[in-house]
Amino acid sequence: MLNLRFPFLWVGVGVVLSTTLIFAKGGGMPQQKRPELGVGASLHGKRLFPADNAWNRDISQEPTDPNSERLIASIGLQKPLHPDFGTVWNGAPIGIPYVVVAGNQPKTPVHFEYADESDPGPYPIPPNPPIEGGEKSDGDRHVLMLDRDNWRLYELYSVRREGQGWKAGSGAIFDLKSNKTRPAGWTSADAAGLPILPGLVRYDEVVEQGEITHALRFTIVRSRRAYTTPATHFASRSNDPNLPPMGMRVRLKANVDISGFPKEAQVVLRALKKYGMIVADNGSDWYVSGAPDMRWNDDNLNTLKRIKGRDFEVVKIGELVTR
Repeated sequence: MLNLRFPFLWVGVGVVLSTTLIFAKGGGMPQQKRPELGVGASLHGKRLFPADNAWNRDISQEPTDPNSERLIASIGLQKPLHPDFGTVWNGAPIGIPYVVVAGNQPKTPVHFEYADESDPGPYPIPPNPPIEGGEKSDGDRHVLMLDRDNWRLYELYSVRREGQGWKAGSGAIFDLKSNKTRPAGWTSADAAGLPILPGLVRYDEVVEQGEITHALRFTIVRSRRAYTTPATHFASRSNDPNLPPMGMRVRLKANVDISGFPKEAQVVLRALKKYGMIVADNGSDWYVSGAPDMRWNDDNLNTLKRIKGRDFEVVKIGELVTR
């Protein structure tokens, strides 16, 4: 099924909970706590997916794609990197929110528009889940739920209440202990068939941990009718070889000087050099996704706009799927 989705950029609701590491008895080494519960809760450094997952792979030394210059130019050489997350804009939190739930969170059925490419569920939707853009939004309306006890991720696209239940455009469930991807050709809650939460910039990792250890999610206006791993779905009719396929990965060039940026911006930029960012959806060019948090410093985040498209290069693209 060709599922063409060209989303608007809307924002979500987030209230962040945070705690600190505890120390093991008899020693000075920190012992990792399990993730907290709630909207925007701290994961305490626990990595989503196994260490060898594509999202967690260090791509800093991988070869550059031979068509890198044309692919980057198609997105925009002079266009700025845009942090699509922060505190509040136009009365709503900026970004895609998530909620951490317990394993005993009651699950509810969801009626899907694209049922043939959705995991049937049921889904552990809290009574008042954080919906991207808020309850009245007409944007993407993502809802992301992380089951901390079973280490499973539940993601929904275009969520709305339906009587006493819920309906959505599409939905996907990911076992975070596994590297298994969506079936070939399937969408998810994102156009590329990818999970969303693993690609978000989160306050807990940037400020509390001081390090992002995974690739980031970003959007582009024009994509190709093709995808490459870890993506499983395309959302375009164009076969132009100079347009990015879904799943294409870019990285910040190693020689870009980031020393003059604020601390939290440097954390993001270091991650873009080491892990890069992955084309996940059609949207505004160079918009990098994150979760909202009232503790973000929007002025510091906006310094990321000093980075331009010309500062990126495409990591060598693997096998393409075009049908």
